[in-house]
Amino acid sequence: MTIAADPSMLNPVELFIRADLVVKAIMVGLIVASVWSWAVIISKAFSFASLNGQANAFEDAVGSGRSLEEIAAQAGPNPSHPLPRMLVIALSDWREARTRGPLTEGQGNLLVARIDRALDSLIAREGQRVENGLGVLSVVATSSPFIGLFGTVWGIMNAFGAIASAGNTNLTTVAPAISEALFATAIGLFAAIPAYIAYNKFSIDAGKFTGRLESFADDLQAAVARRLGAPSSSAPRRGA
Repeated sequence: MTIAADPSMLNPVELFIRADLVVKAIMVGLIVASVWSWAVIISKAFSFASLNGQANAFEDAVGSGRSLEEIAAQAGPNPSHPLPRMLVIALSDWREARTRGPLTEGQGNLLVARIDRALDSLIAREGQRVENGLGVLSVVATSSPFIGLFGTVWGIMNAFGAIASAGNTNLTTVAPAISEALFATAIGLFAAIPAYIAYNKFSIDAGKFTGRLESFADDLQAAVARRLGAPSSSAPRRGA
């Protein structure tokens, strides 16, 4: 015997309308979480594209053979991107130290260490900034499936209670109630999967960008050491 499928069983609006109040609340919460995570995903995608695009242009300028002073002057006194801001900080400390006259080897090492600390502080702040919003993706990715599963369990419990009261276990009676309950899990996965993928991608992008900043800081530190006439190996190593 063939049982015709009820189109309303696959209609998300109908499934939502017929669901229990608690299941409805869970569905609404998961939809809000999904929209929130997508807002973060779109924002971070544009943010990383902009940061990396500006970084590429700056690194091309540095590699073009122009002087660091010229590049820093073009960037302005307070550039928004961290790479030129690091250059401005290093050159500012260098010029301030040089105005006091020739530096001894000890004074030079102190200057390099001071620049290193300033760059480390900037890198830490920028690292936190580029990771803003990733916590939202992490929470949505890890909690949404379980919240959806809770809605499914709650809906199935209510469905079995209604079936027991009606005394009818016919498939046409059971299937709609089960479909409404399972819909909560489907919404949970719909919210979790994009958030999980985006969280991993943006975490990798944030690590790569932070590594880019640290590499440029090492280059700046070595450049200052060369200007002081000291070997770059005499300067404190980053992270030491």
